[in-house]
Amino acid sequence: MRILFIGDVVGKSGRTAIAEHLPGLIRDWQLDCTIVNGENAAGGFGITEAIYNDFIDAGADAVTLGNHAWNQKEALVFIERAPRLVRPINFPRHTPGRGAALVETRSGARVLVINAMGRVFMEPLNDPFAAIGRELEACPLRDAADAIVVDFHGEASSEKQGMGHFCDGRVSLVVGTHTHVPTADHQILPNGTGYMTDAGMTGDYDSVIGMHKDEPVHRFLTGIPQGRFEPANGDATLSGVAVETDDSTGLAVKIAPVRIGGRLEPAKPAFWTAN
Repeated sequence: MRILFIGDVVGKSGRTAIAEHLPGLIRDWQLDCTIVNGENAAGGFGITEAIYNDFIDAGADAVTLGNHAWNQKEALVFIERAPRLVRPINFPRHTPGRGAALVETRSGARVLVINAMGRVFMEPLNDPFAAIGRELEACPLRDAADAIVVDFHGEASSEKQGMGHFCDGRVSLVVGTHTHVPTADHQILPNGTGYMTDAGMTGDYDSVIGMHKDEPVHRFLTGIPQGRFEPANGDATLSGVAVETDDSTGLAVKIAPVRIGGRLEPAKPAFWTAN
C-alpha cells in the first residue's frame, strides 16, 4: 500500500499547496491513502468545516488535528458529522469527535488513522501511550486493519521517539507533527514500523514556524506582544513523508521524505517517482 502523510497545513498558503499538488500526487504516485494534518489550516489556528471539506475533495482520506483542534469553535460541532476528522485520542472521555478512524481507501483497503498528543511541554492530557495501546488492542494490524498510521502531535523529540518504539511492529507508520520543521530521521524501525520525528509543515518557510516573522521576533526581543500571530503568505512547501507497506504484514518496506514547492530543497520518493 502507498501512503502519503502531509504535515501541518498552515494558513492560506498551505491550503493552496494542498489544492495545487495533492490531486496530482494521488494520480501520479498511485496513492492508496493520504492523510493531512489540518490543525493550523484556518488562519494558523484550528480548522473549519469548509476547509475540512476542501481537503477531502482534494483527495485526503483523513484529516488529523492537535493542540489547536478547538480554536475554531465550530469544530466542536461539525466534527460529529465529519467521520474522517480525527482529534487527539487522549482528550478527556466526553470530548466531541473521535481519536481514531478506520477509513476505507480508494483501493478498498482499511487504514486505521490514530491521532494523539504528547504531554511533554504540552497540555496535560491523558496518557497517550495507554490510549494508543488500547486502540491497537481493539483494532490490530492485519486482523482488523490493512495499515495503521499514528500522527503523534508533540513538542519533545524524545517523547515522539518513545512512541515510535512503543508502536514498533504494531503499526505501519508513526509520524510526528506540531514543531513545523521536517526532521531527517525517516527510517524503518527494527520491527517494521516506519518512523519520522516530524513531518514538517505545509506552509511558507520564510517565517517563524509558519507565522509572519515580525511579531514573533518582536516578542523574542522585548517579551511584549504588539499584535496577533498571522500566517506567512508566501509560496508554501508541501512537506510530509511517503511510506510503502507490505500487503501481507501491513508493515513498512520503504520510506522517504516529501518536500514540494516553496523554499526548501525538493524531495520525492525515488521508489515511486522513478516509475
